[in-house]
Amino acid sequence: MRNIDTEPRAVPLFRNIHEHPQAPYDVAALRRTVRILDTQVRDKPLTYLDNAATTQKPQSVIDAVSSFYAADNANVHRGVHLLSQRATEAYEDARETLRTFINAPNLREMIFTRGATESINLVAHSWGYANLAPGDEILITHMEHHSNIVPWQIVAQTTGAKLVVAPVNDRGELDMQAYQNLLGPQTRMVAATHVSNSIGTINPIKEIAALAHDAGALVLADGAQAVPHMAVDVQDLNVDFYVFSGHKMYGPTGIGVLWGKEHLLRDMPPYQSGGDMILSVDFEKTTYNSLPYKFEAGTPNIAGAVGLAEAVRVMQGIGMDAIEAWEQDLLTYATGKLHTVPGLEIVGEATNKAAVISFTIEGIHPHDVGTILDREGVAVRTGHHCTQPLMKRFGIPATTRMSLGMYSTPEDIDALVEALLKVVEVFES
Repeated sequence: MRNIDTEPRAVPLFRNIHEHPQAPYDVAALRRTVRILDTQVRDKPLTYLDNAATTQKPQSVIDAVSSFYAADNANVHRGVHLLSQRATEAYEDARETLRTFINAPNLREMIFTRGATESINLVAHSWGYANLAPGDEILITHMEHHSNIVPWQIVAQTTGAKLVVAPVNDRGELDMQAYQNLLGPQTRMVAATHVSNSIGTINPIKEIAALAHDAGALVLADGAQAVPHMAVDVQDLNVDFYVFSGHKMYGPTGIGVLWGKEHLLRDMPPYQSGGDMILSVDFEKTTYNSLPYKFEAGTPNIAGAVGLAEAVRVMQGIGMDAIEAWEQDLLTYATGKLHTVPGLEIVGEATNKAAVISFTIEGIHPHDVGTILDREGVAVRTGHHCTQPLMKRFGIPATTRMSLGMYSTPEDIDALVEALLKVVEVFES
Protein backbone atom coordinates (compact mmCIF):
# COMPACT_ATOMS: atom_id res chain seq x y z
CA MET A 1 0.00 0.00 0.00
CA ARG A 2 1.37 3.39 -0.90
CA ASN A 3 2.11 5.82 1.89
CA ILE A 4 -0.88 8.17 1.51
CA ASP A 5 0.18 9.96 4.65
CA THR A 6 3.42 11.51 3.44
CA GLU A 7 3.44 11.30 -0.35
CA PRO A 8 2.56 14.60 -2.06
CA ARG A 9 -0.79 14.42 -3.83
CA ALA A 10 -0.97 14.93 -7.56
CA VAL A 11 -3.97 17.27 -7.61
CA PRO A 12 -5.52 17.51 -11.08
CA LEU A 13 -5.72 20.94 -12.66
CA PHE A 14 -8.71 21.52 -14.90
CA ARG A 15 -8.20 23.71 -17.94
CA ASN A 16 -11.51 25.38 -17.19
CA ILE A 17 -13.22 25.50 -13.81
CA HIS A 18 -16.52 24.83 -15.57
CA GLU A 19 -15.19 21.49 -16.87
CA HIS A 20 -16.77 18.77 -14.76
CA PRO A 21 -14.46 15.97 -13.60
CA GLN A 22 -15.31 12.41 -14.56
CA ALA A 23 -15.84 9.89 -11.77
CA PRO A 24 -13.87 6.61 -11.72
CA TYR A 25 -17.03 4.77 -10.59
CA ASP A 26 -20.78 5.05 -11.17
CA VAL A 27 -21.71 7.86 -8.80
CA ALA A 28 -25.24 8.05 -10.19
CA ALA A 29 -25.83 4.38 -9.36
CA LEU A 30 -24.41 4.90 -5.88
CA ARG A 31 -26.68 7.89 -5.30
CA ARG A 32 -29.72 5.79 -6.20
CA THR A 33 -28.92 3.60 -3.19
CA VAL A 34 -28.86 6.64 -0.87
CA ARG A 35 -32.53 7.51 -0.95
CA ILE A 36 -32.35 10.64 1.20
CA LEU A 37 -30.33 12.36 -1.54
CA ASP A 38 -33.54 12.41 -3.60
CA THR A 39 -35.27 14.52 -0.94
CA GLN A 40 -36.88 17.88 -1.62
CA VAL A 41 -35.89 20.62 0.85
CA ARG A 42 -38.06 23.74 0.90
CA ASP A 43 -39.35 22.75 -2.55
CA LYS A 44 -35.77 22.48 -3.86
CA PRO A 45 -33.73 19.34 -4.60
CA LEU A 46 -31.47 18.55 -1.67
CA THR A 47 -27.80 19.41 -2.19
CA TYR A 48 -26.08 17.66 0.70
CA LEU A 49 -22.64 19.10 1.49
CA ASP A 50 -22.44 18.46 5.23
CA ASN A 51 -20.67 15.12 5.15
CA ALA A 52 -18.04 16.08 7.73
CA ALA A 53 -20.87 16.37 10.26
CA THR A 54 -22.49 13.09 9.26
CA THR A 55 -22.82 11.06 6.09
CA GLN A 56 -25.98 9.69 4.51
CA LYS A 57 -26.60 5.95 4.51
CA PRO A 58 -26.81 3.59 1.53
CA GLN A 59 -29.93 1.44 1.57
CA SER A 60 -27.89 -1.71 2.18
CA VAL A 61 -26.66 -0.23 5.48
CA ILE A 62 -30.22 0.57 6.54
CA ASP A 63 -31.30 -2.91 5.46
CA ALA A 64 -28.49 -4.55 7.43
CA VAL A 65 -29.61 -2.83 10.64
CA SER A 66 -33.27 -3.58 9.95
CA SER A 67 -32.58 -7.21 9.08
CA PHE A 68 -30.63 -7.75 12.27
CA TYR A 69 -33.55 -6.55 14.37
CA ALA A 70 -36.08 -8.46 12.26
CA ALA A 71 -34.29 -11.80 12.08
CA ASP A 72 -31.32 -12.08 14.45
CA ASN A 73 -31.98 -9.83 17.44
CA ALA A 74 -30.57 -11.24 20.67
CA ASN A 75 -27.84 -10.37 23.12
CA VAL A 76 -24.30 -11.45 22.32
CA HIS A 77 -21.83 -13.73 24.12
CA ARG A 78 -24.35 -14.78 26.75
CA GLY A 79 -26.77 -17.28 25.29
CA VAL A 80 -26.66 -20.82 24.02
CA HIS A 81 -29.83 -20.40 21.99
CA LEU A 82 -29.65 -19.98 18.22
CA LEU A 83 -30.55 -16.30 18.01
CA SER A 84 -27.81 -15.40 20.50
CA GLN A 85 -25.34 -17.45 18.52
CA ARG A 86 -26.33 -15.70 15.28
CA ALA A 87 -26.15 -12.26 16.92
CA THR A 88 -22.72 -13.06 18.34
CA GLU A 89 -21.51 -14.27 14.96
CA ALA A 90 -22.78 -11.11 13.23
CA TYR A 91 -21.16 -8.87 15.87
CA GLU A 92 -17.80 -10.61 15.73
CA ASP A 93 -17.90 -10.78 11.92
CA ALA A 94 -18.34 -6.99 11.99
CA ARG A 95 -15.26 -6.68 14.17
CA GLU A 96 -13.27 -8.69 11.63
CA THR A 97 -14.54 -6.52 8.76
CA LEU A 98 -13.37 -3.41 10.59
CA ARG A 99 -10.03 -5.05 11.41
CA THR A 100 -9.27 -5.72 7.76
CA PHE A 101 -10.46 -2.22 6.80
CA ILE A 102 -7.67 -0.56 8.80
CA ASN A 103 -5.23 -3.50 8.59
CA ALA A 104 -5.09 -4.04 12.34
CA PRO A 105 -2.92 -7.01 13.40
CA ASN A 106 -5.57 -8.86 15.41
CA LEU A 107 -9.15 -8.78 16.66
CA ARG A 108 -8.12 -8.29 20.31
CA GLU A 109 -7.10 -4.73 19.41
CA MET A 110 -10.49 -3.78 17.91
CA ILE A 111 -12.82 -2.23 20.48
CA PHE A 112 -16.33 -1.09 19.62
CA THR A 113 -17.34 2.21 21.22
CA ARG A 114 -20.06 4.81 20.68
CA GLY A 115 -17.74 6.79 18.39
CA ALA A 116 -14.45 8.64 18.15
CA THR A 117 -15.33 10.86 21.11
CA GLU A 118 -15.85 7.93 23.46
CA SER A 119 -12.74 6.25 22.08
CA ILE A 120 -10.60 9.28 22.91
CA ASN A 121 -12.17 9.56 26.36
CA LEU A 122 -11.46 5.88 26.95
CA VAL A 123 -7.76 6.29 26.22
CA ALA A 124 -7.47 9.63 28.02
CA HIS A 125 -9.07 8.33 31.20
CA SER A 126 -7.87 4.72 31.25
CA TRP A 127 -4.32 5.22 30.00
CA GLY A 128 -4.02 8.80 31.23
CA TYR A 129 -4.97 8.30 34.88
CA ALA A 130 -2.77 5.21 35.08
CA ASN A 131 0.32 6.74 33.48
CA LEU A 132 0.40 10.53 33.80
CA ALA A 133 1.99 12.41 36.70
CA PRO A 134 2.86 16.03 37.56
CA GLY A 135 5.33 17.41 35.05
CA ASP A 136 4.30 15.08 32.23
CA GLU A 137 3.14 16.64 28.97
CA ILE A 138 0.34 15.85 26.52
CA LEU A 139 1.08 17.37 23.10
CA ILE A 140 -1.84 18.20 20.81
CA THR A 141 -2.18 20.42 17.72
CA HIS A 142 -3.92 23.75 17.25
CA MET A 143 -6.40 22.20 14.80
CA GLU A 144 -7.90 19.59 17.13
CA HIS A 145 -11.62 18.98 17.50
CA HIS A 146 -12.87 19.77 21.00
CA SER A 147 -13.22 16.02 21.52
CA ASN A 148 -9.44 15.70 21.27
CA ILE A 149 -8.81 18.67 23.56
CA VAL A 150 -11.22 18.56 26.48
CA PRO A 151 -10.62 14.93 27.60
CA TRP A 152 -6.90 15.64 27.80
CA GLN A 153 -7.53 18.90 29.67
CA ILE A 154 -9.61 17.04 32.27
CA VAL A 155 -6.98 14.34 32.72
CA ALA A 156 -4.18 16.92 32.88
CA GLN A 157 -5.98 18.93 35.56
CA THR A 158 -6.49 15.79 37.64
CA THR A 159 -3.02 14.29 37.27
CA GLY A 160 -0.95 17.47 37.24
CA ALA A 161 0.19 16.92 33.68
CA LYS A 162 0.46 19.82 31.22
CA LEU A 163 -1.27 20.33 27.87
CA VAL A 164 1.10 21.60 25.16
CA VAL A 165 -0.11 22.85 21.76
CA ALA A 166 1.76 22.65 18.46
CA PRO A 167 0.97 25.63 16.19
CA VAL A 168 -0.31 25.76 12.61
CA ASN A 169 0.80 28.12 9.87
CA ASP A 170 -1.33 30.55 7.86
CA ARG A 171 -2.24 27.81 5.37
CA GLY A 172 -3.62 25.67 8.17
CA GLU A 173 -0.74 23.20 8.14
CA LEU A 174 0.94 21.86 11.25
CA ASP A 175 4.30 23.55 11.86
CA MET A 176 6.38 20.40 11.90
CA GLN A 177 9.56 22.11 13.09
CA ALA A 178 7.70 23.65 16.02
CA TYR A 179 6.10 20.27 16.74
CA GLN A 180 9.48 18.58 16.78
CA ASN A 181 10.90 21.29 19.06
CA LEU A 182 8.04 20.78 21.54
CA LEU A 183 8.74 17.07 21.87
CA GLY A 184 10.87 16.28 24.89
CA PRO A 185 11.48 13.87 27.75
CA GLN A 186 8.30 15.08 29.47
CA THR A 187 6.11 14.29 26.44
CA ARG A 188 4.08 11.18 27.26
CA MET A 189 1.28 11.36 24.69
CA VAL A 190 0.79 13.04 21.32
CA ALA A 191 -2.88 13.35 20.29
CA ALA A 192 -3.37 14.62 16.74
CA THR A 193 -6.09 14.60 14.14
CA HIS A 194 -5.34 12.74 10.93
CA VAL A 195 -7.61 15.09 8.95
CA SER A 196 -8.93 18.40 10.26
CA ASN A 197 -12.71 18.40 10.41
CA SER A 198 -12.93 22.16 9.88
CA ILE A 199 -10.32 22.95 7.20
CA GLY A 200 -9.49 19.54 5.72
CA THR A 201 -5.73 19.55 6.37
CA ILE A 202 -4.23 16.07 6.19
CA ASN A 203 -1.57 15.79 8.86
CA PRO A 204 1.55 13.68 8.25
CA ILE A 205 0.57 11.21 10.95
CA LYS A 206 3.27 8.69 10.07
CA GLU A 207 5.98 11.33 10.51
CA ILE A 208 4.27 12.70 13.63
CA ALA A 209 4.30 9.20 15.13
CA ALA A 210 7.92 8.48 14.24
CA LEU A 211 9.12 11.70 15.85
CA ALA A 212 6.98 11.10 18.94
CA HIS A 213 8.30 7.57 19.34
CA ASP A 214 11.87 8.84 19.05
CA ALA A 215 11.05 11.11 22.01
CA GLY A 216 9.56 8.20 23.97
CA ALA A 217 5.92 9.28 23.60
CA LEU A 218 2.80 7.43 22.50
CA VAL A 219 0.51 8.65 19.71
CA LEU A 220 -3.27 8.74 19.40
CA ALA A 221 -4.62 9.65 15.96
CA ASP A 222 -8.17 10.93 15.51
CA GLY A 223 -9.19 9.34 12.23
CA ALA A 224 -12.87 10.33 12.19
CA GLN A 225 -12.37 12.50 9.09
CA ALA A 226 -9.76 10.26 7.47
CA VAL A 227 -11.34 6.81 7.16
CA PRO A 228 -14.21 7.97 4.87
CA HIS A 229 -11.81 9.56 2.40
CA MET A 230 -8.67 7.43 2.10
CA ALA A 231 -7.18 4.04 2.79
CA VAL A 232 -5.86 3.80 6.35
CA ASP A 233 -3.27 1.24 7.43
CA VAL A 234 -2.61 1.50 11.17
CA GLN A 235 0.42 -0.76 10.95
CA ASP A 236 2.00 1.45 8.31
CA LEU A 237 1.19 4.64 10.23
CA ASN A 238 2.59 3.00 13.39
CA VAL A 239 0.46 5.02 15.77
CA ASP A 240 -0.43 3.52 19.14
CA PHE A 241 -4.15 4.31 19.11
CA TYR A 242 -6.47 5.13 16.22
CA VAL A 243 -10.12 6.18 16.61
CA PHE A 244 -13.05 6.76 14.25
CA SER A 245 -16.85 7.01 14.11
CA GLY A 246 -19.34 5.00 12.06
CA HIS A 247 -21.67 7.84 11.16
CA LYS A 248 -18.86 9.74 9.42
CA MET A 249 -18.31 6.78 7.08
CA TYR A 250 -21.85 5.99 5.87
CA GLY A 251 -22.65 3.80 8.87
CA PRO A 252 -25.10 4.19 11.77
CA THR A 253 -24.81 6.69 14.58
CA GLY A 254 -23.75 5.55 18.04
CA ILE A 255 -21.03 3.16 16.88
CA GLY A 256 -17.30 3.65 16.49
CA VAL A 257 -13.95 1.98 16.95
CA LEU A 258 -10.90 2.29 19.12
CA TRP A 259 -7.89 0.45 17.78
CA GLY A 260 -4.91 0.19 20.09
CA LYS A 261 -1.73 -1.82 20.28
CA GLU A 262 -2.43 -4.96 22.27
CA HIS A 263 0.31 -4.56 24.86
CA LEU A 264 -0.95 -1.08 25.74
CA LEU A 265 -4.60 -2.09 25.96
CA ARG A 266 -3.71 -5.12 28.07
CA ASP A 267 -2.08 -2.93 30.70
CA MET A 268 -4.84 -0.29 30.79
CA PRO A 269 -7.54 -0.53 33.49
CA PRO A 270 -11.19 -0.80 32.45
CA TYR A 271 -12.90 2.43 31.46
CA GLN A 272 -16.41 1.30 32.42
CA SER A 273 -17.59 -1.68 34.42
CA GLY A 274 -20.52 -4.01 34.07
CA GLY A 275 -21.67 -7.04 32.15
CA ASP A 276 -19.38 -8.75 29.64
CA MET A 277 -16.21 -6.96 30.73
CA ILE A 278 -15.79 -9.44 33.59
CA LEU A 279 -14.93 -13.12 33.90
CA SER A 280 -15.94 -13.55 37.54
CA VAL A 281 -17.25 -11.42 40.37
CA ASP A 282 -17.44 -11.86 44.11
CA PHE A 283 -17.56 -9.29 46.87
CA GLU A 284 -13.83 -9.41 47.45
CA LYS A 285 -12.49 -9.38 43.90
CA THR A 286 -13.48 -9.08 40.25
CA THR A 287 -11.52 -10.72 37.44
CA TYR A 288 -11.74 -8.78 34.18
CA ASN A 289 -12.40 -10.28 30.78
CA SER A 290 -9.75 -10.50 28.07
CA LEU A 291 -9.37 -8.04 25.20
CA PRO A 292 -11.33 -6.59 23.54
CA TYR A 293 -14.22 -7.34 25.90
CA LYS A 294 -12.51 -5.69 28.89
CA PHE A 295 -13.48 -2.35 27.32
CA GLU A 296 -16.98 -3.29 26.13
CA ALA A 297 -19.09 -3.11 29.27
CA GLY A 298 -22.81 -3.78 28.94
CA THR A 299 -24.87 -4.71 25.92
CA PRO A 300 -23.08 -3.26 22.88
CA ASN A 301 -24.61 -1.56 19.86
CA ILE A 302 -24.87 -4.85 17.98
CA ALA A 303 -27.04 -3.54 15.16
CA GLY A 304 -24.74 -0.53 14.81
CA ALA A 305 -21.73 -2.78 14.40
CA VAL A 306 -23.57 -4.82 11.77
CA GLY A 307 -24.54 -1.65 9.90
CA LEU A 308 -21.02 -0.24 10.12
CA ALA A 309 -19.59 -3.43 8.67
CA GLU A 310 -21.99 -3.13 5.74
CA ALA A 311 -20.90 0.50 5.21
CA VAL A 312 -17.30 -0.70 5.05
CA ARG A 313 -18.26 -3.32 2.47
CA VAL A 314 -19.91 -0.61 0.35
CA MET A 315 -16.76 1.52 0.48
CA GLN A 316 -14.49 -1.43 -0.23
CA GLY A 317 -16.70 -2.41 -3.16
CA ILE A 318 -16.07 1.00 -4.71
CA GLY A 319 -12.43 1.07 -3.64
CA MET A 320 -10.85 3.59 -1.28
CA ASP A 321 -8.38 4.72 -3.94
CA ALA A 322 -11.29 5.45 -6.31
CA ILE A 323 -13.18 7.35 -3.59
CA GLU A 324 -10.09 9.39 -2.76
CA ALA A 325 -9.37 10.18 -6.42
CA TRP A 326 -12.96 11.30 -7.05
CA GLU A 327 -13.11 13.49 -3.96
CA GLN A 328 -9.76 15.06 -4.81
CA ASP A 329 -11.05 15.93 -8.29
CA LEU A 330 -14.18 17.43 -6.74
CA LEU A 331 -12.05 19.36 -4.24
CA THR A 332 -10.06 20.93 -7.06
CA TYR A 333 -13.24 21.72 -8.98
CA ALA A 334 -14.93 23.23 -5.92
CA THR A 335 -11.91 25.32 -5.00
CA GLY A 336 -11.84 26.88 -8.45
CA LYS A 337 -15.58 27.53 -8.49
CA LEU A 338 -15.65 29.06 -5.01
CA HIS A 339 -12.92 31.52 -5.93
CA THR A 340 -15.37 33.05 -8.42
CA VAL A 341 -17.75 34.14 -5.64
CA PRO A 342 -17.18 37.83 -4.79
CA GLY A 343 -15.71 38.38 -1.34
CA LEU A 344 -15.26 34.67 -0.61
CA GLU A 345 -12.06 33.64 1.15
CA ILE A 346 -11.11 30.02 1.80
CA VAL A 347 -9.78 29.37 5.30
CA GLY A 348 -7.02 26.80 5.29
CA GLU A 349 -5.45 26.01 1.92
CA ALA A 350 -3.03 23.28 2.89
CA THR A 351 -1.13 21.56 0.11
CA ASN A 352 -2.34 18.21 1.38
CA LYS A 353 -6.02 18.25 2.28
CA ALA A 354 -9.17 16.18 2.16
CA ALA A 355 -12.53 17.13 0.69
CA VAL A 356 -13.47 19.86 3.16
CA ILE A 357 -13.55 23.58 2.40
CA SER A 358 -14.24 26.25 5.02
CA PHE A 359 -14.78 29.81 3.86
CA THR A 360 -15.97 33.25 4.81
CA ILE A 361 -17.68 35.90 2.69
CA GLU A 362 -16.73 39.47 3.41
CA GLY A 363 -19.39 41.34 5.35
CA ILE A 364 -21.75 38.35 5.71
CA HIS A 365 -22.00 36.22 8.85
CA PRO A 366 -21.71 32.47 8.20
CA HIS A 367 -25.05 31.83 9.91
CA ASP A 368 -26.72 34.16 7.42
CA VAL A 369 -24.95 32.34 4.62
CA GLY A 370 -26.18 28.98 5.89
CA THR A 371 -29.74 30.21 6.34
CA ILE A 372 -30.02 31.48 2.77
CA LEU A 373 -28.33 28.35 1.40
CA ASP A 374 -30.90 26.24 3.22
CA ARG A 375 -33.69 28.11 1.42
CA GLU A 376 -32.03 26.99 -1.81
CA GLY A 377 -31.90 23.37 -0.66
CA VAL A 378 -28.16 23.42 0.05
CA ALA A 379 -27.08 21.83 3.32
CA VAL A 380 -23.75 23.02 4.72
CA ARG A 381 -22.40 23.57 8.23
CA THR A 382 -21.84 26.98 9.79
CA GLY A 383 -20.15 27.85 13.08
CA HIS A 384 -16.85 27.04 14.73
CA HIS A 385 -17.12 23.29 13.92
CA CYS A 386 -15.99 22.35 17.45
CA THR A 387 -12.60 23.89 16.72
CA GLN A 388 -12.82 27.21 18.55
CA PRO A 389 -9.05 27.48 19.16
CA LEU A 390 -8.43 27.11 15.42
CA MET A 391 -11.03 29.78 14.60
CA LYS A 392 -9.27 32.12 17.05
CA ARG A 393 -5.97 31.31 15.36
CA PHE A 394 -7.39 32.67 12.11
CA GLY A 395 -9.07 35.62 13.83
CA ILE A 396 -12.61 34.63 12.91
CA PRO A 397 -15.60 33.47 14.99
CA ALA A 398 -16.92 30.98 12.46
CA THR A 399 -16.90 29.77 8.87
CA THR A 400 -19.22 28.17 6.37
CA ARG A 401 -18.04 24.63 5.67
CA MET A 402 -18.84 22.47 2.67
CA SER A 403 -17.73 18.86 2.88
CA LEU A 404 -17.86 16.19 0.21
CA GLY A 405 -18.60 12.48 0.26
CA MET A 406 -18.20 9.56 -2.11
CA TYR A 407 -21.63 10.31 -3.62
CA SER A 408 -21.00 14.05 -4.17
CA THR A 409 -21.09 15.45 -7.70
CA PRO A 410 -19.96 18.51 -9.64
CA GLU A 411 -23.64 19.45 -9.82
CA ASP A 412 -23.70 19.69 -6.04
CA ILE A 413 -20.87 22.19 -6.22
CA ASP A 414 -22.57 24.12 -9.00
CA ALA A 415 -25.73 24.35 -6.89
CA LEU A 416 -23.70 25.61 -3.94
CA VAL A 417 -21.98 28.30 -5.98
CA GLU A 418 -25.25 29.41 -7.58
CA ALA A 419 -26.80 29.72 -4.13
CA LEU A 420 -23.77 31.62 -2.80
CA LEU A 421 -24.12 34.15 -5.61
CA LYS A 422 -27.69 34.69 -4.43
CA VAL A 423 -26.37 35.25 -0.90
CA VAL A 424 -24.04 37.93 -2.16
CA GLU A 425 -26.83 39.48 -4.22
CA VAL A 426 -29.12 39.65 -1.18
CA PHE A 427 -26.54 41.48 0.89
CA GLU A 428 -25.56 43.84 -1.92
CA SER A 429 -29.15 44.98 -2.52
